[in-house]
Amino acid sequence: MTALPVGSLVTGTWWMTHRRLSALLRNPAVLVMTLAQPMIWLFLFGELFKRVVEIPGFGARSYLDYIVPGVVIMNAVSLNSFAGMATMDEIERGTLNRFLVTPVRRSAIANAGVVEQALGTAFQSLVIILLGWAAGAHYPGGPAGPAVLVAASVLIGVFLAALSNTLALLVRDRNTIIGLNVMLLLPLTFLSSAFMAKDLMPSWIRHVAAGNPVSWALDAARAALDDDPGWGTVASHGGWLLLLTAATVGLAIYSFRSYQKSQ
Repeated sequence: MTALPVGSLVTGTWWMTHRRLSALLRNPAVLVMTLAQPMIWLFLFGELFKRVVEIPGFGARSYLDYIVPGVVIMNAVSLNSFAGMATMDEIERGTLNRFLVTPVRRSAIANAGVVEQALGTAFQSLVIILLGWAAGAHYPGGPAGPAVLVAASVLIGVFLAALSNTLALLVRDRNTIIGLNVMLLLPLTFLSSAFMAKDLMPSWIRHVAAGNPVSWALDAARAALDDDPGWGTVASHGGWLLLLTAATVGLAIYSFRSYQKSQ
């Protein structure tokens, strides 16, 4: 059904986002409970591997300083990789089909998910940054550093959420979504600079990490958090990540059309 003029993109996005956030606010414990894993990463790994910085060439004053961006980005990855499960819930309840025959634009439905995921990711990223600071992490780049880190976490999170939603709309099978996400989660984590400096990685892992969007987010964030922020690195890696995120959001919107045609 063609969207009517009354279903403008801004208005539709507002109401669809309001609906999703209202449901989230009725169960805020979800956001708090999902912070348990990144807190384990932050404090357990931070203590367990703190002597790693003594290795020549590591390049960080403390492992806590190094691991905070890694935990923030990896939390965004794990938080958003299974976003398609919520889409599966709406498909199974018939909610999505009802929305697709209303004047609300498909892009507004997709945008509402993007906004919800972005806000949830930003909130958790900020909490982790503050916990790291309370534990003794330093952010010498000033407020701009943590701000770039939050922005990078939102971009990588939206990228993965859009990819997960696309998969849900095209495959419509929970087991497939879970299997593919589990298969991708560890490579995205450990074939990046989340927990180990690039200079200490084997050569082949460095080459793989160079094309890993998770490493793009980490490189942009760490460049902004440095004593002498590397804004060129922030712009280049952040720009590629932004383009990739925009492309996957567009793919998610297009997948609504494929889903609707199949009904």
